[in-house]
Amino acid sequence: MRVVADLDLCQGHQMCLGEAPEVFGFDEAADVVVVEQEHPAESLRAQVQAAVTYCPAMALALEEDR
Repeated sequence: MRVVADLDLCQGHQMCLGEAPEVFGFDEAADVVVVEQEHPAESLRAQVQAAVTYCPAMALALEEDR
């Protein structure tokens, strides 16, 4: 899986950090999410999916590797 963040949509709510802190970080200067692990372990799938689902700005996506 691959985690994608649309920084144009990100509004800095940081909900993703609460759901998957191992995968997401935050750039305070730019007020946007940082994807720390673009290809996280499969064991983190549920947390990443929750972050995508609960992002208020719908700025996150989960893509399947080909």
